[in-house]
Amino acid sequence: MTRTPIRLVSGAFFAASLFFPAIIQAQGPAGSGGREIQTEVQKADPRIDRVIERANDHFRKGKLNLEDNKRYEARDEFDKAVDEVLTSGLDVRANQRLQTFYLELVERIYREEVPMIQTAPQQVNATPVVAQSAPTANAEKVEVAQAQEPKTVQIGFRQQGFETSPLDPLSKLILTEDEKKVSDQDIAALEQAKNALDFNFTLNPLVQQYINYYQGRGRSTMEAGLRRSGRFMKIARDTFRREGVPEDITWLGQVESAWSPKARSWAAASGLWQFVSGTGTQYGLRQTAWVDERNGIEKPTAASARYLKDLARRYNGDWLLAMAAYNTGALNVDRAISRAGEANYWKIYPYIAQETRNYVPNILAVIMIAKNPEKYGFHSIRPEMPMSFETIPVSSSTSLRLVADATGTSVDAIQALNPELRRDVTPRGEGYNLRVPSGTSKQLASLLKRVPSDRSDSTRVISIVPGEDLQSVANRTGVSVATLQAMNPGVDLKTTTRLLVPNSSIRLTNWKRSATPESNSQPTLTKVKARKGDTIAKIEAAHKLAADEVARLNGIAPNVELQAGQEIKLPGATTPASGSRRR
Repeated sequence: MTRTPIRLVSGAFFAASLFFPAIIQAQGPAGSGGREIQTEVQKADPRIDRVIERANDHFRKGKLNLEDNKRYEARDEFDKAVDEVLTSGLDVRANQRLQTFYLELVERIYREEVPMIQTAPQQVNATPVVAQSAPTANAEKVEVAQAQEPKTVQIGFRQQGFETSPLDPLSKLILTEDEKKVSDQDIAALEQAKNALDFNFTLNPLVQQYINYYQGRGRSTMEAGLRRSGRFMKIARDTFRREGVPEDITWLGQVESAWSPKARSWAAASGLWQFVSGTGTQYGLRQTAWVDERNGIEKPTAASARYLKDLARRYNGDWLLAMAAYNTGALNVDRAISRAGEANYWKIYPYIAQETRNYVPNILAVIMIAKNPEKYGFHSIRPEMPMSFETIPVSSSTSLRLVADATGTSVDAIQALNPELRRDVTPRGEGYNLRVPSGTSKQLASLLKRVPSDRSDSTRVISIVPGEDLQSVANRTGVSVATLQAMNPGVDLKTTTRLLVPNSSIRLTNWKRSATPESNSQPTLTKVKARKGDTIAKIEAAHKLAADEVARLNGIAPNVELQAGQEIKLPGATTPASGSRRR
């Protein structure tokens, strides 16, 4: 993806500002002297001072707008601050001072844009609380599992959590001499394998060299990509096919982000398809204080396909040139074509940035391996299950904690389905189509009908035992009977299993029936150790258990990759209680 978070303007500046490397990464042919570059950097110092001063001025204006709650004006000033660096004509990477300032500027902007939500330390109350007015004559007790202080929103902002984009180490990758060894038989085999792809291109030994890399020191990266691709590949293939882009090019997603919606590069390109701010805006991806659609799923996938299609049209259907421009910018590719005298990727190879030299043959190698993993030594790699979700419209500022409570999942699981959300609440002032686990939308819709629109960000859902009275619930949650009655009017306590409570001063508790002489069995737990690449969803499938139940038991979202050797608790079958006998 073009590595530049810049805004779009008119005329010639529009084209220049759209593709940052064309401005700051123009490189001469291989072998240009480092001594000449150093001299230019030294001469640029006064210009750097002016660039930094202007960028800081825009940043200060952005902060003032934020303090006045003028978010759109603030974003405009922040974009201008970044533009001052990227459109200065200076080579950011060649000057340590300018590069350091730029990275710090991007960091400061993200901290300003995303509000800080701090959670108070959790307190555990180990003392059982005896329920009064229990629904049965048998003695009942409530085990207090945890008392948790409410979240408090503070004035300030925090940086969103991201993972490092694989593009950053890729730009520095240098193949070893062994990896560069390619035989005539290798090339002949590649020519034959190429026929299985859904687009045409000219082969080069570099493709086999990157295959050699993935078969050796890059094996773990390739294996992880083959596994993680399963979550998104169906959506990607369907989208690329609908937009008229070869489906095999969906594997560009592995090189761009390793299939992580939270991947972010050094230049603030973000998401599965690594859109920078300017290009994301051009292709309809909203970026506000509440949502960054570059980190989403369907919308950025469609935007990526449209962008690739536009680039291929620019280069007369040449997908290698389109991929090169996707990475380094069309102006850089145009310049390289002019210098090479031919619109052919392998001809312009000496005239493009090192990152792009690594980028295109890397994607081709990934595609070749992904088409036939067994052939290249990747045996028994099981892709993760495709994302399974339903979409439900929710009102303004709906808390993801409320959604997690209502669907019996976790906030992590809801956020994993909605990675474009910057906070644990949906955007304020607008409805939102929220993804929820398959099979949960109806029960969520039913519960949300009971939540007043002005309390969707301050309400929780708790589970109760059918027949449990409000006094019993009040005793174990710390919520008054009057509040419970006010928030749950008309609810039949004989049949309901869920009650609404305020999201403050609530003790999170589990209802637990006391053991009685009549009890002759008790639940047991078993533990298994995760293997490399395992997820809760994979483990539950192998043991024929419910993923949501195992996820709640361990506090881990179903599709989060587990560490090798990590212990996972599984609900076991009931076993005879101590002292009982089988007859």
